[in-house]
Amino acid sequence: MSQKLRKLVGTLTMLVFVVVYALVVMALAQPILRNAGAVTQLVFYAVAGMSWILPIMPLVKWMERRDR
Repeated sequence: MSQKLRKLVGTLTMLVFVVVYALVVMALAQPILRNAGAVTQLVFYAVAGMSWILPIMPLVKWMERRDR
């Protein structure tokens, strides 16, 4: 697979992943943070906002791999 095609597939995969991830985090946040204070909400959203990077890193490495 060429690098251009890998980047296209990877970009579309990332877009779908981030949308699904955001919906899941919002659904989880409703029951968890219903009676939480502002600091707890801030920590939850900060952690959730940065956590999507870890599962995406292998995809980015795959996208950036040079053609053989």
